[in-house]
Amino acid sequence: MQRRRYPRALALVALATAVATATTSAAPTTATAESPSPAETRLSATLDAILADARLDGAQAGVVVADATTGDTIYQRNGDRRLIPASNTKLLTSAAAMELLGPGHRFTTDVLRSGAKRGSVLTGDLHLRGGGDPTMLAADYDALAARVAAAGIRVVTGDLVADDTRYDATRLGPDWTWDDEPYYYAAQISALTVAPDTDYDAGTVIVSAAPGADAGQRPKISLTPSTGYLRIDNRATTVATGTTSISFDREHGTNTVVVTGQIAHAATPSSDWVTVWEPTGYAADVFRTALRKHGVRVLGKTVPGRATPTGATGVARHDSMPLAELLVPFMKLSNNGHAEVLTKEIGRVLSGSGTWSAGIAAISRYVADAGMDTGTLRQRDGSGLSRRNLVPPDEFVDLLVAVRAEPWFDAWYAALPVAGNAERFVGGTLRSRMAGTPAANNVRAKTGSLTGVSGLSGYVTDADGRQLVFSVVLNNYLASSVKNLEDQIAIALASYTAEGGTAARTAPPAAPEIPGTPEGIECSWLKPITC
Repeated sequence: MQRRRYPRALALVALATAVATATTSAAPTTATAESPSPAETRLSATLDAILADARLDGAQAGVVVADATTGDTIYQRNGDRRLIPASNTKLLTSAAAMELLGPGHRFTTDVLRSGAKRGSVLTGDLHLRGGGDPTMLAADYDALAARVAAAGIRVVTGDLVADDTRYDATRLGPDWTWDDEPYYYAAQISALTVAPDTDYDAGTVIVSAAPGADAGQRPKISLTPSTGYLRIDNRATTVATGTTSISFDREHGTNTVVVTGQIAHAATPSSDWVTVWEPTGYAADVFRTALRKHGVRVLGKTVPGRATPTGATGVARHDSMPLAELLVPFMKLSNNGHAEVLTKEIGRVLSGSGTWSAGIAAISRYVADAGMDTGTLRQRDGSGLSRRNLVPPDEFVDLLVAVRAEPWFDAWYAALPVAGNAERFVGGTLRSRMAGTPAANNVRAKTGSLTGVSGLSGYVTDADGRQLVFSVVLNNYLASSVKNLEDQIAIALASYTAEGGTAARTAPPAAPEIPGTPEGIECSWLKPITC
């Protein structure tokens, strides 16, 4: 059994132990590595056999298992190897957000006016000021518009100003690949945005195609939320019979969505999430439509990216759910946009700069304080979509041990996906994995996937009732999936007993067949696939 270096949370325990030892013996002692127990030897043999799978030939595998209370290492293979972590990166971002912003942190979206109000006429501008809220729905903008009308404003002679200046204007994360841009997991980041539903994929719209009235006609296209910000180029066809195969592709640099393929006449509508170009304008369009619905006319144009003047008068306000609640859709569904907004929000709150660089610098300082050796890792974004992120598995284990002592840990732990739990906002990206095994409703861990990259890092309670932490990061494999290898490791840990080795209670699951995904796609984010 190897003693790991002490994270912050264990440092005081170590100090107290050292002081107590010094008072009972003045003689110097020499620390020696403990030999593994027979149970640990059997566990090591089990995990080594799993990692000998032919799918990992020529690949890189880093695996570390430790006691969650003491930090003692129980198993490690290539624990210090820097590997691409994919969405396991969210462990750093989410923990730092809870510590640096606080569980009660909320995002505020407000409406203000500048100029004079005489009767129902505002002679000036109406300002929609974004606070970064990634959970703003069309219904929330509608409620803001209703409050503007209730404040007695019926005509705005000036402009509708869309203020997204809380964050910088860099919309896409560093190192993200260009061909990911249309997909919801790579949506542009803005301090003023819209989510189409309660998955809260901000900066996207849901595009749906329903069959036309007759074969040969174009499908009927609808958008959620309804918006004039996108243009539809409908090239698809309704067919009498056959397979439905519809694609929605947004042209680069535009908000033109090209719909191609075919839909069977008797088929149910086909839908997909599509990102928008410049979400600030998207939010302003949704809000302007809501104003019109509530009888408020804005005579001027929509002006994006201009700061609200000092002294503007508040008219309406919307506060998001607190961060502790936002963690649930963020971590359960591995929401990239939430990770990137939180990164910029951390930068804005701590240094006044809503940028990736400022946010990542603050995250780095926090995780270093928590016990991670930041000299051995590199973080480039908040979500893990960048392939230049590099984190050794033993650093994930250090973080997982350390955060157990944080006052916000229970909420953070509850937000992790739960293996084998079919409830979407409980099981999350693990809801279809490890069901019917000792790991089901036991393992709580963050998934991660890119093409050729897979990871699973989190917590498991073994057969003796002891909590373990683990990190499995696999890189450079050519197989379509190695997820069941992670599952076998987690099941072995759930079955582990310090007295009897590994309890053979349930056989590891068969390898799932995961459809191939385009290069760079984080398959745990794909709808409806769970990897």
